[in-house]
Amino acid sequence: MKLPRRSFLQLAAGATALPAVARLAKAQTYPSRPVRIIVGFPPGAGTDITARLMGQWLSERLGQPFVIENRPGAGTNIGTEAVVRAAPDGYTLLLAVTPNAINVTLYEKLNYNFIRDIAPVAGIVRGPYVMLVNPSFPAMTVPEFIAYAKTNPGRINMASAGIGDGTHMCGELFKMMTGVNMAHVPYRGGAPALTDLLGGQVQVMFASMASSIEYIKDSKLRSLAVTTATRSETLPDIPTVAEFVPGYDASTWYGIGAPKGTPADIIDKLNMEINAALADPKFKARLADLGGTTLSGSPADFGKFIADETEKWGKVVKFAGIKAE
Repeated sequence: MKLPRRSFLQLAAGATALPAVARLAKAQTYPSRPVRIIVGFPPGAGTDITARLMGQWLSERLGQPFVIENRPGAGTNIGTEAVVRAAPDGYTLLLAVTPNAINVTLYEKLNYNFIRDIAPVAGIVRGPYVMLVNPSFPAMTVPEFIAYAKTNPGRINMASAGIGDGTHMCGELFKMMTGVNMAHVPYRGGAPALTDLLGGQVQVMFASMASSIEYIKDSKLRSLAVTTATRSETLPDIPTVAEFVPGYDASTWYGIGAPKGTPADIIDKLNMEINAALADPKFKARLADLGGTTLSGSPADFGKFIADETEKWGKVVKFAGIKAE
């Protein structure tokens, strides 16, 4: 049977629209079962707390549990690889973090390519590290610290939470941009590093604000500067490193990623809900309590942010000759 031309065109248009209708239906029904958010750190860390805050928000907004699954180890690589290998259906998500950008260059061989294999969904938060010294240290400001370091090369011990950790990279960026020579002392986590900083076994650490703010408030440690380009709302009286070292900018950040190939409409739906959280005053206040500010924007915005961070930390890793353990 030969169809009239008008009927044929109507059928053809309907057939063309079917994939779009199917995608829309899929996005409208998503999620229809629990969603996992993989976190590459143990429970209790700032990453874990942030993931649980966002998971609770998404659960309430989308009507399905967003379950946090902690998979620590290998500098977040174990958890990241689990997401890379997962089905790209929106039911396995990654809490993307600063080490993901660092590891691209830090590790000579990875079983995945973070930029290629993880699709950016949305940023959540970024926050400063704090440049801390033991109260007995003879420098009250960043310029005094630099002057002391240059007259005492190699005699300052710089603690970190581990090789390649953000606390380490902040110090290496500082060394690269100021020309000072400090001895790096890596620890297995931030807590033991701060313990030795309190005890005077090491002299300086670029610590996360969440882990160190109580020591700062109690004057047990002296804060010289925060590492972000602008001052922290939590500690507004503390200057930035960039006020003395122009161009210095380092932060800890978290966001959500998904396996490459996850449908764009699902990514857009998650992005919309995450940005709704970041615009909510109560949610913003919870992030501020952790020392962070919102990192809102589109998936493309978050993708560009990750690419810029990867390039920046790649230069620092190469300059310092850092190798993963």
